[in-house]
Amino acid sequence: MASNQPAPEAPSSFRTGSFGDEDRTWEEWNPTEESIRPVRGRHRVAKQRGLARSSTVLGVGVIAAVGAGGMATAQSKPPVSISLPDSIADNLPDAKSLPGVGAFMSGDSGSDHETVAASSPLTTAGITAAEAQQGTTDAGEALRARILQQAEQQQAGADAEAKAAEEQAAIEAAAAQAAKQQSKAEAEAAAKKKAAEEAAKKKAEAERLAKLAASYAVPTSSYYISSTFGQAGSMWSSGHHTGLDFAAPTGTPVKAVHSGTVKSAGYSGSYGYRTVLELDDGTEVWYCHQSSMDVTAGQRVTTGETIGRVGATGNVTGAHLHLEIHTADGTGIDPMSWLRGKGLTI
Repeated sequence: MASNQPAPEAPSSFRTGSFGDEDRTWEEWNPTEESIRPVRGRHRVAKQRGLARSSTVLGVGVIAAVGAGGMATAQSKPPVSISLPDSIADNLPDAKSLPGVGAFMSGDSGSDHETVAASSPLTTAGITAAEAQQGTTDAGEALRARILQQAEQQQAGADAEAKAAEEQAAIEAAAAQAAKQQSKAEAEAAAKKKAAEEAAKKKAEAERLAKLAASYAVPTSSYYISSTFGQAGSMWSSGHHTGLDFAAPTGTPVKAVHSGTVKSAGYSGSYGYRTVLELDDGTEVWYCHQSSMDVTAGQRVTTGETIGRVGATGNVTGAHLHLEIHTADGTGIDPMSWLRGKGLTI
C-alpha cells in the first residue's frame, strides 16, 4: 500500500547532473539495509516494481497452496510486505475481506482467524469443527473416516430394509397360512354340515316312509312280478301294459293297499272281476282278474284288509293280480313307483 512517509535521500552521486546530461557521472552503489528498505510513495514507484511483482507472486502462491489444501505449511515463512502504486492499491479489495486470505495477514494480531491459521497446518483444510474437537488433524484421514461412516450408514440402512422386507414377508406368509387353515377349516365344517344335513334328510325320509309303510300294504303275497307298467306287446289292446301284474296262485288273498272306500265291485269285461278302491285323496286303485270279491260298493275298508282273491278271469293267460293306479283326474301311472313312494318294497 502507499505510505505518506518521506523517502530517504539517495546518495550524493545520484544528485550530480540531470537525467538529460551526458556528462553526468555514476558512482558505485553499495546497498545497505537502509538503502534497500522498501520505499513507499508515488515518486519512487519505478524502482519498487520488481520487488512488488515478486512479493505478489509469493502471496498468490501462498493463497493457491491454502486453497488447494496442500501439504506445505507457511508457519516458518515470515510476513511478506507487498508494495503497489497507489493507483492500483486504491482499486484493490481489502485483503481481509477475501475468503481464506485475511487469516494469513500478519498485520492484525487481534483476529481469531489469523491465530487459527498461524497455529494450524495446511493439512487441516476441509476438517470440520466436530472432527477437530475429536483430535483429527489430517484431511485425508478425515475424508477416509467420513467415507467409512457413510458406508456404514448405507449398510445399516440396507440391513434395516432387508430386515423389514423379511418381517413383511413373514407376516404375509403367516397371513396366507392362516387364511389357508381357515379355508380348510371352513371347508371341513361345510362338509360336516352338509353330511349332517344329508343324514338328517335321509333319516327324516326313512321315518316318513316308515310311517307310510305302516299305513300302506302290499296288495298280495307269494307273488312275483310278471309284467310291468308300459311294457309293449300285442296282448294288450292299447299296445302296451297299463298296470303291474303280481303272478300268484289262485285264491291268494288280495288286500287293500290303504284305507278308502269301495267305489265299485263287479265284472268288467277284459278286466274280469274288478274292485275299484278310492282313497281319501281321490286316487283310485284297481284290482283286476280276481276269482272272487269280498266287498261291495260303498264299503269302507282299512289298510291290509282282504277285499278279494287272486284269479284268472277276463283276458288273461294265467292266474295273477292286475293292479292299476289312477290319479284323481283319471290318468294312469306306474303302480311300482307309486307303491315304492309309499315306503313299500316291491
